Parts: sequence; C-alpha cells; structure tokens
Amino acid sequence: MDDIPLSALLGALFFLILLSAFFSGSETGLMTLNRYRLRHLADKGHPGARRAERLLKRPDRLIGLILLGNNFVNILASMLATLIALRVLGEAGIAVAAGLLTLVVLIFAEVAPKTLAALHPERIAFPAAFIYSPLLKLLYPLVWLVNLLANTLLKKLGVSTEEGGSTALSHEELRTVVIEAGAMIPARHQEMLLNLMDLEKVTVEDIMVPRNEITGIDIDDDWEAITKQLSDSQYTRLPLYRDNVDQVIGILHMRDVMPLLNREELDRVALRRIVREPYFIPEATSLNRQLLNFQREKRRIGFAVNEYGDIQGLVTVEDILEEIVGEFTTDPAAHFENIIPQPDGTWLIDGSVNIRTLNSVLNMKLPTDGPKTLNGLITEYLEMIPDTDTSLLLDQHPVDIIQIRENMVKTVRIHPALPETGEQKPGGG
Repeated sequence: MDDIPLSALLGALFFLILLSAFFSGSETGLMTLNRYRLRHLADKGHPGARRAERLLKRPDRLIGLILLGNNFVNILASMLATLIALRVLGEAGIAVAAGLLTLVVLIFAEVAPKTLAALHPERIAFPAAFIYSPLLKLLYPLVWLVNLLANTLLKKLGVSTEEGGSTALSHEELRTVVIEAGAMIPARHQEMLLNLMDLEKVTVEDIMVPRNEITGIDIDDDWEAITKQLSDSQYTRLPLYRDNVDQVIGILHMRDVMPLLNREELDRVALRRIVREPYFIPEATSLNRQLLNFQREKRRIGFAVNEYGDIQGLVTVEDILEEIVGEFTTDPAAHFENIIPQPDGTWLIDGSVNIRTLNSVLNMKLPTDGPKTLNGLITEYLEMIPDTDTSLLLDQHPVDIIQIRENMVKTVRIHPALPETGEQKPGGG
C-alpha cells in the first residue's frame, strides 16, 4: 500500500464515492417509480422499463444487491480515506478523515443523488436497470445468501416475505390520484372521472324526477287531448297510466306512436297494444348499479318505487349520464322549466326541485345527505311549514318564500350569494 501513489488513492476514493452515489440514487429511483406508468411503458416495449419491472418483481433481491454493493463501496472508501489520512497527517488525521468522509458521503453520495432520483426517478432508474440486471446474475449466490439470512430473521419476527405490498388503490385513493393529476388530465375529463367514481354514492332517489312532475298520458282523458299531447310531446318516451301514475300501464315510445298517428290509425286499443311493460326500480339503488341494470335489461327508463312499492319518481339513462358528463345544454337552467332566471339576477324555483339539480345548475353547496328537494330542505331547516314572505339564508344565498300550496313550499326566489361573513350552520345558513 505504501508504494501506491497518493494521487491513485485519491482517484480511487473519488471513484468509490461516485459508486456510492450511484447505488444510493438508483435505489431511490427504482423504489419511487410509478408502478402504473412503469407497467404502461413496459407494455409499450420500453427496454429500461421492462428491466426495471423484472427487477421490482423481487424487491428483496434488488434491495439485497444494492445494499451489498453500497456497503462494500462505503467500507472500502472508509479504509482508503483512513490510509490517505495516515500518510498526510499521521495518526491525528484518522479523526479528520472520518469527519470529512462522513460529510462528503452524506452530501455527495446520499442526499444529493437521492433527491435527484426522487425528482426524476425514471431518468435514474432505467439506466441503472441495465447495470443491475447482469450484476444480479453475477452476484446471485451472494445475494441469495444475504436474502436467505434476512428473510429467516424476518420470519422469526412473524413477517411473511412472500406477501408483496398491494398496489391496488382504494376508492378514495383513486380520487386523490385523479385530483392530484393536475394538468396531466384536462379539467373537464377530471370532473367526469370524479363524477363516475361518485356514482356508487348517489342513489336513484337523488336524481329521479319526482312523481308530481312526471309527464304522462292518462288513457281515460279526452281522445283529442291525448292526440294533441302526443303530437306536441318533447319526450321520446311517455308513461301511460289510468287516472294517476300509481296505476301505470307502461311506457309509450314515440317511435311506435307517430307512424300510427300519422296514418290516423291510433286509438285507445292501439295504445294498449304498443305500450311497453313498465320497469320498476328500488329508489335506494346506486346509480352505478342502476346503469348496469339498464344495460342488462335493455331499458332506458324506469319508475322508482319506495319500500311499499309506491311510485316515487321517474329515472332515465340520460339522467344518470348527466351525472357523469353534466348537462347537455349550454345553459343548464334552460333545461329546467322549474328553475327560471329573472332579469334582476334572481331565480324563481319550484319547491320540488331536487337539491342535487339545484347545486349543479346554480353552483350551490346545499347538503345532499338529508332531504332530497328544496321544499324538504327548507321545512327541515325551519322545523315548520313557513308562511309566504318568510326569508332565510341557504349557502349564503338569501331565499324568499313566494308561494305555499297544500302544506308545501311551492315557489321560492333565490338571490345571488352574499359575501362570506362567518361560519354557516350545517343546515345551510
């Protein structure tokens, strides 16, 4: 050793520190790779991604190889640093060498390369995979022995080494991934993905058209009134019932009705002949499940019923799709006859409007875990049936009661939101 030039020892020490930085950085890079992106790149044929994926299938072997190399390099660097210190400063230089080497390794071989690898894992991990693949084959017996001893110790402590960490994401974790994706996912697509994931939380009851708003054909009505209603209908499907919707007969499809109407062959008997069987849905069914049910049953419209079998409303495939993609009109309020914008910036709103619809159209944040309609929310909040000219505050929006009918809030006026001045009560305002 005394014959080796000092410059050669310094060069060897510098090379060992570079190797230590390589092992430290590549470990962080490989372990912080996005597993889903890695799988995508590997499927696309990226050579570095393929090698990295193969290495990460057995992380115990990969970690064993990296730590074996890193510890060997660091110990050898410590020996060289001690030898250099003895030559230059004598025995007093041993302490100086230990301090300086610790500082150099910490900064240049640990913190800096690991930070770089954490910020750009693919840039570090993929080239490193080309080195580790043959190195693992070369040192496999030693790596196998190290893993055997380590795994035996873990088993003694009750840790199973055969069960790898699951990469499956929970519902809430997946929501976080979508939200944190930022610019990688366009805002419109991000909103649709979040709405799609939330279908499981929303039920048919939340989006159905209430029974008192169902537009249909009463087969006992005057025939001229029926034909006029059919001719002027803006819907492609209409319920057919006798006297009221509880006595529903079925669903009329205008595709079946219009040819008979144009040929003047339509009568009550023909209506009964072309009507389709009604489809009933429990109102507590989640939208995710109901969308699948519509697909399986090849239906597009159904009647929501409560636990007693009474019809509570009507729901269509389009209603569910609007929960995902939003309203199909450029002006959402124009889609609802019971949400009427006024010249002064307020809205006249029917009390039977669904809370979720109101939140969507007016960008409000009314609670949806209680009453489903505006009437229900107001009466629950006030704990009474209000008189006309009563005013209250919901989600910082002043609300005026305009009309009460049959013990229900029939019409309200909602004003634009006031500036936030403090905390609101959970009920609304």
